[in-house]
This record gives sequence, structure tokens and C-alpha cells, in this order.
Amino acid sequence: MDLGIRGKKAIVCASSKGLGRGCAMALAEAGCDLVVNGRNADQLAKTAAELRERFGVEVTEIVGDVSKPELQKALLAACPDPDILVNNNGGPPFRDFRELDREKILEGVTQNMVTPVELVQAVIDGMAERGFGRIVNITSLSVYVPIPGLDLSSGARAGLISFLAGVARTVIDRNVTINNMLPGKIDTDRLRPPHEAGT
Repeated sequence: MDLGIRGKKAIVCASSKGLGRGCAMALAEAGCDLVVNGRNADQLAKTAAELRERFGVEVTEIVGDVSKPELQKALLAACPDPDILVNNNGGPPFRDFRELDREKILEGVTQNMVTPVELVQAVIDGMAERGFGRIVNITSLSVYVPIPGLDLSSGARAGLISFLAGVARTVIDRNVTINNMLPGKIDTDRLRPPHEAGT
């Protein structure tokens, strides 16, 4: 299927494995050149090599934590004018909300709300000026079907969706769309027992 995005440039955050990797694979298959990101250099290199070999697209690897400002700058330096942004990041670990101190709460909100907003701020005006942009946020079904123990993840991701709902309405007339994926349980390392996930 031709999605009409061959030759477009995409930044895919947290894309060395799991859902981010799946998005990178789909975009590469559609003919997009990619900037991929992950914290594990070996895993990221393996994913990038597979993307190049299977689809013949250009792939740039940026290793590190996407919630860090310096890493965001590196992503944008590698792809200053992306046509597509896929916001993705690991969520806070399962934890009873009573165990969350202020530092943990702020960290979770930074990872799953502030970071995607910062990246949207950095790319959306350029997309609007060029008349094309696709922003996809990978969040979670727990936004609408809360899961006890994932309260911080659910709350931060719900905040992101609400925040960008208004933003989306300001750029749709410039052919820039903002959408959210709300996956449920998917067979990725995050849900597998540690011995199966290789950790």
C-alpha cells in the first residue's frame, strides 16, 4: 500500500524495540528516512541496521534518554525539518500511588507529558509552514481504562492527550495532524516476564 509518504523524514522516539520499533519499521516500509532513538546503543544499532537492510532507507541513530533536553537537541540537529514525529517513551514502573514521592511524580510527568510537548513545540511551526506534518503520540489505553499501579503513567499520558487536543485544532488547516495511539496489552518486552524479555 502506498501511503504517499515516500521520501518524507521522520523522527521516531524510543524506537529500538517495542511499539516504537514497530512504528519505525512501518514508516521505513512506506519509504521514509528515519532518525531513531533508544537508550541501549547495541539494541538501537541492531534495529537501525535491520531498517537499512530491509528497506534501503537512510537511518540516523541517536542514543540516549529522549526526556533529556540535550538528547532532544541531538534529534532535531539530525533532522531539523521532520515531516513526521512519533512521540514515544517508556512509562513509569508499576507502583502503588502511595509510594510516589514528588520527585517520582515529576519524573513521570516529564517523561510522558512534558517531553512530547517540548518536541511538538520544536517541530510544529515548521510543519505548518511547509504545509505537511504528522504527529503521533503513543500513549496507552490506561488513559481511558485506568489500571491500578499505573496511575502516574495514565495521568501523565491523559494530560498529554488533553493538552494537544487544543493544539491540533490550530494547525489542521495547514495539513498538520496530531493523533494518539492508545494501545492495550501488546506482546512487547514491557509486558513480558523478565526472563522472557532478556533482562
